[in-house]
Amino acid sequence: MRRNLHAILATFTASTLLVGGLAAATAQAAPAKGKSLYAPSALVLGVARGEDPLTATVERAVTLSCAPTAEGTHPDPVAACKELAEVRGEFSELTAGPSNRTCTRQWDPVVVTAHGVWQGEPVQFSTTYGNACEMAGGTNGTAVFAF
Repeated sequence: MRRNLHAILATFTASTLLVGGLAAATAQAAPAKGKSLYAPSALVLGVARGEDPLTATVERAVTLSCAPTAEGTHPDPVAACKELAEVRGEFSELTAGPSNRTCTRQWDPVVVTAHGVWQGEPVQFSTTYGNACEMAGGTNGTAVFAF
């Protein structure tokens, strides 16, 4: 009986140490979450040659971060962030509307893209224009795609 009592105590002690060790390891493995006053807004904007955004050849690309301050490789991040805030991050509103430009009907497709996060929400946007002139007219001189 004494032998069984020692075996039971040894098993109980070992399992307690094992469970306690796993709990401590789990607590240490959990990443610390930082609190921020601003929802993340970080985007990669691109202009590419081709019809399909997945296969088009990238000609230019910039980064744009709008929170807490406007920054990135975009030439005018303040104006671009302001425009995006005015349309609540809806890129289609920036590229919609009539163009006052007269362009040739030359087919040399250009794709504009935006990928990343706007105010904590994922963004994947692309639109294709017949050529660079149509793109310039379709974006109506907005700062977002002026790079």
